[in-house]
Amino acid sequence: MTQPPDRLYLLYHELRPSRSSYSYVVETEEFEKHVDLYLKLRNTDGAGLWPEVTFDDGHISNFEFGLPVLQSRNIKARFFITVGWTGRRQGYMGWQELRELHQAGQLIGAHGWSHTLLTHCDAKELHSELVDARRTLEDKLGTSITTMSLPGGRYNRRILTACRDAGYTQIFSSIPRAEPDPTGPTIGRLNIRGDMSLEWITKLLQPGSNLLSGLERQYQVKAAAKSLLGDRLYEKVWALLNRKETDTEVREAAASEDSAHHQ
Repeated sequence: MTQPPDRLYLLYHELRPSRSSYSYVVETEEFEKHVDLYLKLRNTDGAGLWPEVTFDDGHISNFEFGLPVLQSRNIKARFFITVGWTGRRQGYMGWQELRELHQAGQLIGAHGWSHTLLTHCDAKELHSELVDARRTLEDKLGTSITTMSLPGGRYNRRILTACRDAGYTQIFSSIPRAEPDPTGPTIGRLNIRGDMSLEWITKLLQPGSNLLSGLERQYQVKAAAKSLLGDRLYEKVWALLNRKETDTEVREAAASEDSAHHQ
């Protein structure tokens, strides 16, 4: 192609062998179909948007189920890691898994230290979330870390300045929009939910599709709701609408995934 298409960065969180009512979980079989679609579109002249895969948080399923799919198709993804959870929180990757991701040629970025909304942080807390997270990743992996994914997608001018001062050259948000190639310093992404069908994603990526512009308008409505309700009340409403799981359900899901992995 003489003119590269705009890129659409797609955001995944957790993969599971079985269906879940929690919207941030995508079935592994569906993820494999998604990646096959992305690979096909990348090799099609006149395609609409160029799909890019990203993951947030550092869930162990990204390594156990996501990496083999990506490697078998020679696709690189961006893995944004909540550094303080690494090797400490059940169901999340340890440093050995992150080193293997890095050695496999996958791209590693930061997702804060504790997944705290950065807009709630004072200067000292921002240093921990941004600087300590980056330096720890660099020390443990032996590579430069220059990309940051904003927890909850929350930011303002102060946060963008703090990210740049902390050494990040690209900052990934949750705004569903296409990005030119080369991209700018602030990059939007579309959160892929478990209820998004392959057919819908195919239509989204086609030339002339207006689905993405509709999603961006919905995002602006949600942003207004966040501003009106405040983050804490909005998060409670969001958890109900997206069927966010309890700690007990998370533990049961982790045990189920571990059983499936060893069969």
